[in-house]
Amino acid sequence: MSTADILARLIAFDTVSRNPNIDLMTYVTGLLSEVGVEATLIPNAQGTKANLLATIGPKDGGGVMLSGHTDVVPVEGQDWTRPAFELTTDQGRYYGRGTTDMKGFVACALAVGMKAAKRELKSPLHLAFSYDEEIGCQGVRSMIDLLQDAPVRPAMCIVGEPTSLSVATGHKGKVALKAKCTGREGHSALAPMALNALHLGCDLVQVLRDIQAELQETGAQDGDYDVPYTTVHAARMAGGVALNIVPNLCEVDFEIRNVAQDDPQAILADIRARADKIVATARNHAPEAAIEFEVNFSYPGLDTSRTAEVVHFVQSLTGVNSTNKVAFGTEGGLFSQDLDIPTVVCGPGSMMQGHKPDEYVEISQIERCDAMLDTLLERLEAGL
Repeated sequence: MSTADILARLIAFDTVSRNPNIDLMTYVTGLLSEVGVEATLIPNAQGTKANLLATIGPKDGGGVMLSGHTDVVPVEGQDWTRPAFELTTDQGRYYGRGTTDMKGFVACALAVGMKAAKRELKSPLHLAFSYDEEIGCQGVRSMIDLLQDAPVRPAMCIVGEPTSLSVATGHKGKVALKAKCTGREGHSALAPMALNALHLGCDLVQVLRDIQAELQETGAQDGDYDVPYTTVHAARMAGGVALNIVPNLCEVDFEIRNVAQDDPQAILADIRARADKIVATARNHAPEAAIEFEVNFSYPGLDTSRTAEVVHFVQSLTGVNSTNKVAFGTEGGLFSQDLDIPTVVCGPGSMMQGHKPDEYVEISQIERCDAMLDTLLERLEAGL
């Protein structure tokens, strides 16, 4: 079966993160089973979603793991001119939700996995497909747990997020948070006698802006990124019920995206300390005042050395000697940090086309990815 045929089937599954992916995974396990490859599914508690692990070739460890996520972002509110969950072809492009991010790579990985099943490999090929990456790399955690208990692990990992097939050695870590600001409700005609929770939220956002300015001015710098410093970003503020009621609750969603040299927990501690000062002042007026923080999710950054063996190895597959770092997060940081598996990011397409209406990947990028993985297969036959 061709990569295009596989991609068409994958795109047809509506695996927006809020939806199950089990039908897609059932299809993938069936596809692998046809060539004699037994895949392990790692379901969630409800059985609606699953990760997948499969090893082709020797079972004694080593080899290369190809990692990709199967969930995609929503299409609601976007002006699509083509069917989002149907693969269409036009002017040298494959269109459909997930073609770039990142079912294109998953299709390439499955295609080479089916070829590998018919070869005598001296080093194994591992396939690792996950769910809920788009909402904070949450689904892959059970796969990480399984691999931690495995007697042997892959020697290296390629995360196939779209990099236009350049070799990316790093990305920032991320902590996603919610702050709940508690004030005192009251009639708006008597507003000074209440405590407006929105004002607490605004004060907190100013703290975030101040810390961002400090990080930009004096924080660690990594010139391999388009934005070379750690960012603190406020994305959403919600509060209030009616114009004539002083709101008693305000929620602020924000994130920290840190370069490797910065500790996000230290930055969060600084935010908490400054928030405590805001609250201390507010409690002189309203003892119930509070700003409480919840961590929604987090994942570590990836910071693989340019001189690492995995970098040189994947460069030899692509024929491109340069490296870069990507702005978006991946599961690569978890593989590297939690499992000590040397990891790079390298896949077809550009994230400039991801998360947009009429998402597409250039057919030439898929063909180049197929060629890269065919070269990988030759190396695995020779024993790396």
